[in-house]
Amino acid sequence: MRFTKMHGLGNDYIFVNCFEEKVVGPEKIAPVISDRHRGVGGDGLILICPSEKADVKMRIFNADGSEAQMCGNGIRCVAKYAYEHKLVKGKNANMTIETGRGILTIGLEIDRKDKVELVRVNMGRPILEPAKIPVALDGDSVIETAIDVGGQRILMTCVSMGNPHAVFFVDDLDAVELEKVGPIIEHHELFPQRINAHFVR
Repeated sequence: MRFTKMHGLGNDYIFVNCFEEKVVGPEKIAPVISDRHRGVGGDGLILICPSEKADVKMRIFNADGSEAQMCGNGIRCVAKYAYEHKLVKGKNANMTIETGRGILTIGLEIDRKDKVELVRVNMGRPILEPAKIPVALDGDSVIETAIDVGGQRILMTCVSMGNPHAVFFVDDLDAVELEKVGPIIEHHELFPQRINAHFVR
């Protein structure tokens, strides 16, 4: 299987061009190829596929094999690859990509050598409704809501842009034991599909 390794802001994935390659069982391949000691190493596997609805389709498999709906950094890499490998028709500086969240519009800035220099993604409106994120809480949104993490009550705000995020505003980032609290939050019972935890100052 031929692949390309790319990253957006350090968010690194293994990309496979499914216009040319056939990938069987990506949910099983992703954990093996993503292993940073025994595999290629990365945050997951992204398949760049033909689409009946858009210019291309992307499927994302996390390093644990679970399938994600969307990744902002990943889709920018897909757009660059699709343009530079002529997977889209013509030389249009815009394209559409089918994702688990729907079809997103991409804007490209192309340099004189016909290489992608910049990618802009219209991510759409943020999803704040708990049931759609999903978060197992009632109400119209989850903003500065208390959650118990390792015996400590902290405030969180939840949002989805195609994948779920819990944001925690803190005074001192260095005081946060990320390796300890990160997995607790990710696997908390409030998040049926797990969640990405972010600490912001």
